Amino acid sequence: MSVLIKNGRIVTAVDDYHADVFINDETVTLIGRDLVIDADTVIDASGRLVIPGGIDPHTHIEMPFGGTVTSDTFETGTRAAAYGGTTCIVDFAIQSRGTSAIEALDTWHAKAAGRTAIDYAFHMIITDLPASRIPEMRRLADEGVTSYKLFMAYPGVMLSDDATIFRALRKAGEDGTLVCMHAENGVVIDELVRIALEQGEIAPRQHALTRPTRLEAEGAHRALAIAEVARAPVYIVHLSCYDALHELRQAQARGVMAHAETCPQYLLLDVDAYDAPGFDGAKYVVTPPLRESWNQDELWRGLRFGALDVISTDHCPFCMKEQKALGRDDFSKIPNGGPGIENRMSLIYHHGVSAGRINLNRFVELTSTAAAKIFGLFPKKGTIAVGSDADVVIFDPEREETISVHNPRTHHMNIDYSAYEGFRVKGYTETVLSRGKVVIDRGEYVGRAGDGAFVRRGPYGGAHA
Repeated sequence: MSVLIKNGRIVTAVDDYHADVFINDETVTLIGRDLVIDADTVIDASGRLVIPGGIDPHTHIEMPFGGTVTSDTFETGTRAAAYGGTTCIVDFAIQSRGTSAIEALDTWHAKAAGRTAIDYAFHMIITDLPASRIPEMRRLADEGVTSYKLFMAYPGVMLSDDATIFRALRKAGEDGTLVCMHAENGVVIDELVRIALEQGEIAPRQHALTRPTRLEAEGAHRALAIAEVARAPVYIVHLSCYDALHELRQAQARGVMAHAETCPQYLLLDVDAYDAPGFDGAKYVVTPPLRESWNQDELWRGLRFGALDVISTDHCPFCMKEQKALGRDDFSKIPNGGPGIENRMSLIYHHGVSAGRINLNRFVELTSTAAAKIFGLFPKKGTIAVGSDADVVIFDPEREETISVHNPRTHHMNIDYSAYEGFRVKGYTETVLSRGKVVIDRGEYVGRAGDGAFVRRGPYGGAHA
């Protein structure tokens, strides 16, 4: 099938111009003014932005956690992503402690294959790494999984000691791959949780009080220092506060190959959400927790001036009924995570571009191009250029919506609440093409499960190269 997109304003991370785009055989074939081509489908994009499909490099779909499993399947989660203008995700496969990461990759392939609405790739969460299994990192890279995630949190479950982190970073540096770090001091956090529970403090707000910003900053400092000694790049996931951002900036100034992401929840929500009536504060139990609101301006500044590279979602949905409710009498048992895969593009356009915090090119870079470069997807994805995958979003900058679990135009995630309930946004995805196939047509899903394919990623590319 061929598609001709006419009269649009094409915006990439570096370009902004009016032209037509001709797509044939899943790729962008020709870009030019007033193209006259016989195409199977013609889309009039007058008054619309034509931008690269969003890339969300941090999602947790069908992930086991705390005795339950995230509520979105690879079918429902990627369909919701498509509605929101995201055309590729990088999800996390999980190696169980003491088992092979190669087996874990096979397990996640089996979950996703033939079920996704858009393309997908995997990181590998490494929970232990004895010397005998270090070669698995190279094997994973050969399979197109060129990034790994290690945790400084969740002792006894996910936490890696510093020696394991150094070992992984050193190997990644040698192989041209990338380690992603969950940076918090999980050992001290567990002590704070124990003290709170001993004192009878069980409410959702305790999740934030027991995970202070200084412990995120300490984890970031340690991760960056170990990466510096290992002479390897590192990517800090879901950075939430000024304290951690300060550590990042200092490392970057020293020449550390340090990247980081933040998420809409840290830019738009704050710690007061935990005071919602009843048990509703549990909706916002995400890790790291929501911070005091003054951190938001600092994070936006980090995005504007390049210290922060990417806006991901950390989409990790748990329904209030039966899942979040597991922690009704013990905040530490509330599954950590929240929804967001569908709302990212509109939220960042509205609160970033329209609010004057970032320009259009930076919007595209933060939601697509930088992730493509860092995680080995560029230029196949993350831009609109001849030869690139035809992952294209036609975005209406004037369309207004109110995000709500009750609004069928804004909520397609498999979860019983919205983290952004009542948020009014101006700017919304209208039509989405995934490798040249229209999967969202003027707000209606016209694709099917299996449209998406696994993407083998190349080596670490770096956003500042």
